[in-house]
This record gives sequence, C-alpha cells and structure tokens, in this order.
Amino acid sequence: MKTLQLYIALFLLTILAGCQKFLEVDTKAVLSQSQAEDPAQIESFVIAAYSYMPSLGFPDTHNPWIQSVRSDDAYKGGGGLSDQTPWYEMETFTGVTPNVGNNDGPWYRGYVGISRANIALRLLNAVDGATFPNKDQRIAEMKFLRGWIYLGMKLRWKYVPIIDENTPSDAVVVEGISNRPDDMVNDLPLWDWIIQNFEDAAAVLPDKQTEKGRPTKYAAHALAAKALLFRAYEQNDQHQVININKETLQRALTHLDAIMAVDGAVYDLQADFGDNFMIEFDNATKEALWEIQYSIDDGTTDGRINRGNELNAPWWSPYFTCCDFNKVSHTMVNAFKTDETGLPDFENYNDTEMQGNQYVEFFKSHEFDPRLSHTTAIPGYPWKYDNNILYQESGSRAPFQYGYFNSMKEQVHPDCDCIFRPFYVMNSMNEKAIRYSEVLLWKAEVLIQLDRFNEALPLINRVRERAANSTQRLFKPDGTLWMDYKVETYKPGVNTNWTKDFAWQALMWENRLEFAMEGRRFFDLMRWGQLEPVMNAFINKEKTRFDWYNQGRFTAGRDEFLPIPQAQMNWSKGSYKQNPGY
Repeated sequence: MKTLQLYIALFLLTILAGCQKFLEVDTKAVLSQSQAEDPAQIESFVIAAYSYMPSLGFPDTHNPWIQSVRSDDAYKGGGGLSDQTPWYEMETFTGVTPNVGNNDGPWYRGYVGISRANIALRLLNAVDGATFPNKDQRIAEMKFLRGWIYLGMKLRWKYVPIIDENTPSDAVVVEGISNRPDDMVNDLPLWDWIIQNFEDAAAVLPDKQTEKGRPTKYAAHALAAKALLFRAYEQNDQHQVININKETLQRALTHLDAIMAVDGAVYDLQADFGDNFMIEFDNATKEALWEIQYSIDDGTTDGRINRGNELNAPWWSPYFTCCDFNKVSHTMVNAFKTDETGLPDFENYNDTEMQGNQYVEFFKSHEFDPRLSHTTAIPGYPWKYDNNILYQESGSRAPFQYGYFNSMKEQVHPDCDCIFRPFYVMNSMNEKAIRYSEVLLWKAEVLIQLDRFNEALPLINRVRERAANSTQRLFKPDGTLWMDYKVETYKPGVNTNWTKDFAWQALMWENRLEFAMEGRRFFDLMRWGQLEPVMNAFINKEKTRFDWYNQGRFTAGRDEFLPIPQAQMNWSKGSYKQNPGY
C-alpha cells in the first residue's frame, strides 16, 4: 500500500512540475502588479469612469427633467396618470414611500459610477508618477467625476454614505458604512467632503483640455462654488433653512471670481440663448464650462445616446414616435410674461388663462420673454426653429390632463442624424451641465446675500440683455416675429427701486426663466427654503386647471428629499437612517 502511494506521489510531482508554467496564470478579474502599473491599463479604468456618465441619466431621478416634474416647471406627461405612476406620486407628493418606484435604480447607478471612479483612483494612487506623467491630472479628473455624482445624490437624498478609494472593497465593510453616522449632527461634513473633491480637482486641473469631456479647473471651481452655495444655507433636521453662513458664501465667491477672471476671454454668454440647445454647438461655445458627452455611431451597439430623455419627444407622427413626457406647466409658461415695462410680473403673472386651445389669441394678447420660445413647443409655432414644421396638438397624448406644451431644450430637429429611435426617441446632443449664465447668477446670489446687492445688478442685467437679444431664430418667413417679445433690464430709479429685497426677487426670477425645464428649479427652491410655500401655491393654482392635482400637497420637513430606497435600507442591514417623514 505504501509503495502504491509513493508511485502516485511521484507521478503527481512529475505532472505538476511539467505543468507549472500552465498553472502560473493571473487570477481572473484581478489586475496583476504589472497590469496595475501599466499606464494604458490605468487609462482604460479612467475612461471606464467617464463612459458611465451617460448611464446616470437613464430615465429616473438622476435625470434633470425628473426634478422639473417635482417643481412648478413641469407636469409628468405621458399617456396619463397611470403611465409611470411613481413620477405622478413624486409630482403630487402623495404616495411616496421608501418603496416608491424609479428611486432605487438611481441610487444603485450612482454608486456604480462612484465605484468606477474609486477603482481608477486606487490604481492611480499606487502608480509611480515617473512612469505615468498624467497621474495627478487623472486623479483630479476622477475626484471631479466622483464629486459630481455625489453632489447629485446629496441633493436628492440628503444623507448618503461616503465611500472613497480608501474604503476596503469587502462587502461586509461597505454594508456597515452609515449614510449618517451617530456622530454626524448635521449634513455639513458631507458637504465638506464633496467640496473637497472639487477643490482638490481645481488645484490640479489645467486651464484648457484638448480632449472633449475632460473637466478644466474652471469647471471644478464652478462645482465647488455650487456645492458651497448649497452648504451656506444650513438646514436643521426638518430641512428648514436656519442660517445663511456668510463665511461659506465668501468661499464660494472666491471660486466664482477665479472663473470670472477670464470673463470674455475664455467664458462668456453666447449671443443667442438658443445656441445652448442646438447640437451644432456641442463643445463649441464659450458658455459651457463642462458638457456630458453623448455620441451615436461610435462603434458601440446603440451609441452613447441620452437615454435619460428617451420619453420626452412628442407622440407626433411622422416626426417622433414616443412618448410625450415632461410637459411645460401653465404656470411656467405664464412666468415668461412681461409687463408694460418689460419686466417680469412677479405678483400677477399667473392670473391669466388660455381658454381651450386659443393659442394665437393668448400669445398675441401678452408680451413675453424670448426664452419662452426657446424653452416651450407650442401648437402652431415652429418646432426647433423650423418654420416648415409647426408643432401640432396631435403631439400631446393626454392634453386633458397635461395640456399641449412640450419641453423644447432637450429636443432636436426630427431630421437630425443624431437620433436613435428603435421606438423610444433618443439623441446624442450633449448636456451642458455647467453654463456661464449660471456662474453669473450664482455670483449675483452671493453678492445679494452679502448685502452687496448693487454689485449684483449688472450680472442679472447681463443675463437679461442676452435674453432680449435672442430673437434671431424667432422670425416668421415674412420677417415678423412669432410673438410680441419684450425684455428690459432693471434700471433703478426708472423702472424699479433696487433694494435688497427687490434684488433677491429679481435673482430668483432670473434663475427660473434662464434654467426653466433644466432640472434646477426644485433644488434652487430647496436651497432658498422656499419649497413649501411655492409648491403649495403652485398645486393650489393647478387644481383650477387639472383636477388630478386635488390630491397634491407638499409637506414641509419630508418632501424636500426623496426617501432612502427600502432596498438599500435592507442591504445596509440597519446601517442607514431613513429621512424624516418616511
């Protein structure tokens, strides 16, 4: 018996010795040391993080238009109240629970994007800068992308767990990371961590990038300023603004001034507002500080098209096949009206109604800011500036519930070779995630809150001047304008008394018009502590237009943020704390 065992042992040793070279292989799905130090391999992981950015916009709460639906900008739209019920629940603030649909997916997708950035950062931190000269810049880029995703998640859920490149990848460890540790008395530490990502990036990134889509230091300064601006409006646990931190505002101003130091030379407003929403101006304006890149016919199966807006084109044969979501609200349309002085009608703007489908009569009986025609598709008026294609009522699936006004900014001409339409309609126009007009208005906001409201006047007027001049695309074939457009600047002592209170009202209104239907409005109102009064006034007015709003009511202390998805609460095994009211 022992002799047989000896022969078997010798046989196995012989086989193993002969096969040693075949057994010395790298573990699957794990980088070897040499691979981890290979610059080409590391660049692939950096690119993988960039490539996930378009996936964040998949139709759910990461996509900007969902935030428009949660604000007074828009109605959900689609085929009726039961078409994507979760968004109906979100826009009326009823029936929203931790189990509400279209809420868990974006949380998960956010952390997939964060994970990609973290993996790239681990590899970058480990590589020798002498063998990888782009090391510091790529680290800055990954911090920028990670900060961008975290900023969006922070604004949607308030408390989210911090997972960075130093977090062990062990699932048990990650599960145990709380979204709000017991020693976190408020959300300021989370803001500070997000801000640090952008400030680290701004310290390293170059003034200019040769490759499209990579952020510059100015883009990082802009997002640092944005995060600081939100941080400055300190909230209690009921989401009420209890303090406006002047020191934090000063920090935001430093970042904004760094951008405005190259005003005119590097960044500026486009001459025409509409340039920002035409595909031929992708990566070709002074106004965009950073654009999320989309593509078509790029070698991938379907291209990296904008899946987030695939439901928003009108249901309008023969031009588009689906699906009529993201409808401009009547309140939003009325907000573009101007009074006899050419200024917004702050108090009475929403007192007029369009009777039935009398579009011509309604729009000819008032004067409007030209940004209305760049923002809203109206029956009888050109689709995307083409006088040969007038938008029609037939493009609206449920006008008795949502009216006839479609969102225009994210749409393209139906003949654009940028469209992919297996049924849903997607396009590859970039999303200008940071615009210079936003920088100007952020600075105006900071100055007003610092009691320097006279310095805010030229910034707000600069945005209004561009609006007034944005009529080049709005002429009929006979040379007359489609509407009566009238916009004037604020002129203290002539058409206004420029006090701090008035300046603040003008600032809020300018934000509303400039970024209508771009997903900014809900978060602006949250920052200012204005969600409850504004949204309940909106809901009460819309009840007179659509009876389905009768169920709506915004509850302060709950509806400012979405619930932490129940699936994530379960996954964390008790580590997460739910938002109040849910």
